[in-house]
Amino acid sequence: MTPTGEKCRGASLDDRITGALVGAAVGDALGGPVEGYSPDQILERHGGRVHGVVGPWHGDAWRTARPLAPYHKGDGHVTDDTLMTHALVRVYAQVRDHLDAYAIADRLVPDMMTNPRWIPELEAEALPLHRVFLAEKWLVTRLHYGHADPREAGVGNIVNCGAAMYTAPVGLVNAANPAAAYAEALDIAGAHQSSYGREAAGVLAAGVAAACSPGATCDSVVAACLATAKDGTRTAIEAVCEAAARYTDFESALAPLRTAVAPFDTVGPDYRAPSLGARRPSRLHAIEELPVALGMLVVARGDGRHAVLGAVNYGRDCDSIATMAGALAGALGSPVPEDWAKTVAEASRLDLWEPARVLAGVTREVFAQDVTRRRAHERAFAGMGGTACSD
Repeated sequence: MTPTGEKCRGASLDDRITGALVGAAVGDALGGPVEGYSPDQILERHGGRVHGVVGPWHGDAWRTARPLAPYHKGDGHVTDDTLMTHALVRVYAQVRDHLDAYAIADRLVPDMMTNPRWIPELEAEALPLHRVFLAEKWLVTRLHYGHADPREAGVGNIVNCGAAMYTAPVGLVNAANPAAAYAEALDIAGAHQSSYGREAAGVLAAGVAAACSPGATCDSVVAACLATAKDGTRTAIEAVCEAAARYTDFESALAPLRTAVAPFDTVGPDYRAPSLGARRPSRLHAIEELPVALGMLVVARGDGRHAVLGAVNYGRDCDSIATMAGALAGALGSPVPEDWAKTVAEASRLDLWEPARVLAGVTREVFAQDVTRRRAHERAFAGMGGTACSD
């Protein structure tokens, strides 16, 4: 394992954006085939821990085996986490400025409904709407058919990681500005989620933004997340990262991290049979995925390979956990293993690097607009006698 050192601290903006988006996609693809299972089940199924791309849980029977049919999870195929992340990048490419909930209604929803794209798990072109989970279909139901106010359309949806799983681009557009990333992600996520699901989206974006800062470390990323997080989300991150700091290998950390997050997780011990209180709004609870992703980042000391493998072998909603861990580590500057990236790109038939190139250009444009807006504000404020203008 290579800790986050001088090489990572010197990573460029382009390196960090590429690392975050490619790292998220790779984590997603590695976690997909073992999603929903426990570490013990993963160990038994694969004769050991997962250390790279693996095939479907049910082998060649993936087309009909429940509960995953008809999705080809495994063999390097990304899931809806990556499809939604790339969709958000496309919205940024259209707007070329900061986004809000109305951009989700006006841009993202039509993209999901009307533009067929290659769906790796279906091995066919289809509308993204036909692949995403019910919590994401909610966007179409509420915004397109229900004509809900985009800023509050997420109210009533199940509270899960649906919005957080694709908000890494928000953190990248607001690179090195965690507070701005948090605020923008909260606005965007209001169209999709409420309660601690919305909160997690804001905190994940803040963490990615913090990771982009020169000299960022795992500790500074966690500190930025804690500085923005509220209620149960904050307490869960604190508990999990405190536990994670005691370990340097994911194998030893698997059970302690689950124990640390369990009091805040509404799903319960059986991931496929959620508890009665699962995914309901609460100020006391948190999604499981974000605290565990941060915990695995701490265990790995910022190394992307180790953090992603820890997330994958944790099981449960591990494609989303690994997506977040990969995004955070990549933003810190930890290189994405080339063999993983190449395999996932070829298997998924997706250019994993093009969204990063697009978003890097947008990020620079948005920053330039922010500077112009800020200077105009400074001049206006000085004109009122507030302070001296530096121009």
